[in-house]
Amino acid sequence: MTESPLTETEIIDAERELGVSFPDAYRMYLREVSAGGALLRLERTGRGWWWAGNDEGQRGLLASPFPHPDSYAGADDELTAREPQPEAFKDDGAYREAWCAWDDEAGRFEDLKTAGAVVIQEHGCGFATLLALTGSLAGTVWWDGRATCDLIVPLSLNHVGGAQPVQFGQWLDYGSRALLPPGWGQSVPPSPVAHR
Repeated sequence: MTESPLTETEIIDAERELGVSFPDAYRMYLREVSAGGALLRLERTGRGWWWAGNDEGQRGLLASPFPHPDSYAGADDELTAREPQPEAFKDDGAYREAWCAWDDEAGRFEDLKTAGAVVIQEHGCGFATLLALTGSLAGTVWWDGRATCDLIVPLSLNHVGGAQPVQFGQWLDYGSRALLPPGWGQSVPPSPVAHR
């Protein structure tokens, strides 16, 4: 079922409440196509505007700039290297306590990787398409592949030539799977996300 588009007043209200400005192509989609449709629905709930299927815990990070994955690769490696190992502890209790503290830190770090972005499509098995809403990458679309490879990668028309992430409007014409890097699954032809 396709949800009705939002009015300009509703879009402005959502932006104000969420503390972000939607990219032009996304605003046009919301206003002229649907509040959801092929995308996860932007809706007003009892707690305010939010996207169906998105973690409410990310609300506080939405206004933060979406980070390019290259910007945290070193910190990611450092955190992984600090994972507590059982042999470094005298007893299981001390190990579990240290590991739980590390795991909490790792969870907070994972949340920061999607600051300033929302999931606009779920693909099952933990895969999702992200739309960056803030920072220098606002309006670009990304593949969250952390379920299997711990990576967020740009969805791009040219992965060999620098992998510039596509803008939301381009993504609507291709779909996520057609824009994945080589070797990330079976190559598929472009499949428009929505008719505009």
